[in-house]
Amino acid sequence: MTYIMFLFLFGLVLGLVAVASNPSPYFAALGLVVVAGLGCGVLVGHGGSFLSLVLFLIYLGGMLVVFAYSAALAAEPYPESWGSRPVVMLMLVYTVIVAAVSGMFWGGWYEFSWLSADELGEFLVSRGDIGGVALMYSLGGGMLVIGAWVLLLTLFVVLELTRGLSRGALRAV
Repeated sequence: MTYIMFLFLFGLVLGLVAVASNPSPYFAALGLVVVAGLGCGVLVGHGGSFLSLVLFLIYLGGMLVVFAYSAALAAEPYPESWGSRPVVMLMLVYTVIVAAVSGMFWGGWYEFSWLSADELGEFLVSRGDIGGVALMYSLGGGMLVIGAWVLLLTLFVVLELTRGLSRGALRAV
């Protein structure tokens, strides 16, 4: 289990480096789908199967619509790919930064941190993530409303940033 979690986390970090270094929304949307899948794998490894399923479905249902719409508005004739020289250089710089920061915290990681939430109790009636879902809807209702407003604001910010001065596909003829 430790090796699987290590591969999930390693792929998650490499995927985030690939997304952060790529200026094209076409390849960034594909990278974000891969990163979301690996992040859900990490959540499953820690005992949050329901939470990871909900996260992945919400991501695929909602956020990919935003990225598809922004990619349509930012229609680039020649998008930068992951193999081009500036993107590879940015990936190397980001990888060195991630390696340097993780080197500072390397001494505190041990195998006991890979336990899931369900392995800590002897006689559990329900899984650990089900109690969190109940608390999210009962006590966290206000935070859900704030989160919905923040996502709506993020949608408008992304659309304004991708539209720019050229107006993308919606320019006046």
